[in-house]
Amino acid sequence: MPETKTATDTASLAPDFRDDLDRIIAPYRNERGALIAVLQKVQEKLGYLPEPAIAQVAKAMRLSESEVFGVATFYNFFRLKPVGARLVQVCRGTACHVRGGPRILESVKKHLGIGEGQTTADLKYSLETVACIGACALAPNIVINNETYGRMTSKKVAELLGEG
Repeated sequence: MPETKTATDTASLAPDFRDDLDRIIAPYRNERGALIAVLQKVQEKLGYLPEPAIAQVAKAMRLSESEVFGVATFYNFFRLKPVGARLVQVCRGTACHVRGGPRILESVKKHLGIGEGQTTADLKYSLETVACIGACALAPNIVINNETYGRMTSKKVAELLGEG
């Protein structure tokens, strides 16, 4: 099974990151209520919120690291781990569940060699489950990089993930 990457074991941030972060924070520097906007912009730049970025945001905005971390972990749209080039989301909604969603999830896990919330060591794939994607008539569904694939089967999973 491939190993997974986490924020703590990724390579250090690019040397010019401090300058980039300063440019991101500058318009919000004295606005305590702007933390979410700043974190969103940092995540847009890096793809996730690594620990050094959280520390730098906290320092620049005069907040504790725990306050920034608390916000970053409270909202599900923030990521603390790098995301693979292909984000695979498996729907766990009722229609998908009834029509074989758990089987599809197991098939995706098997093909990628990772579990929910993990990223392959080569950063090609990340796997998430979502409550519902709103395409119940096509259940079971998966979404890969915002493109929905309906009426999934294990064979279709293998084809989509390049092993079919």
